[in-house]
Amino acid sequence: MITKQMTVGSMAVCCYIVKCEETGQGLIIDPGGNDEDVLAMADKMGVNVKYIVNTHGHPDHVCGNRRIKEATGAKIVMHCDDISFFAQPEVGDYFSMLGLPASPPPDISVKDGDIISVGKVNLEVIHTPGHTPGGICLYNAPDLFTGDTLFVGAIGRTDFPGGDMNQFLRSIRERLLVLPEETVVRPGHGYGGSRSTIGEEKRSNPFL
Repeated sequence: MITKQMTVGSMAVCCYIVKCEETGQGLIIDPGGNDEDVLAMADKMGVNVKYIVNTHGHPDHVCGNRRIKEATGAKIVMHCDDISFFAQPEVGDYFSMLGLPASPPPDISVKDGDIISVGKVNLEVIHTPGHTPGGICLYNAPDLFTGDTLFVGAIGRTDFPGGDMNQFLRSIRERLLVLPEETVVRPGHGYGGSRSTIGEEKRSNPFL
């Protein structure tokens, strides 16, 4: 598996391009802006983009979906709970204040334990609600794409609609911290750094 991290958009989202080295198939995780740069990098890497995977439905993580989908024909993938949550008019109205482009409706819904495959790369969906109802992480040992669930030395916020701190901490402790300590944490924002490990977060993350 080849992975390229890019910091994109006005909210400095960590977008990832993932490629199966053997087949050239790949996916883009959380295209949150700088769409043309993301497309150019995918082209440079020789990636046949099959999916756009959103770790959750917040606008800063989905605002590039439309352009990437138009350019590649990739299918948009999101957890079923976030698909229904962000489809509610009042939720959409709340987040429209950020002024970011809306995403088209997702093409594929996933749930905990599902596998998203590109070529010979298989990413396991780990449902980690709390930041949003349908927040997910994506796991292909040793790599863990954590979205806004787990950062380097921090965790995501829960003060937006759909957030729940108790549920969030339970998700992190019961679903992520049980993974091998050498698991590489690839966060959705680089607030404290661009990567870490589960072992490092268990030892030093003040929120855990």
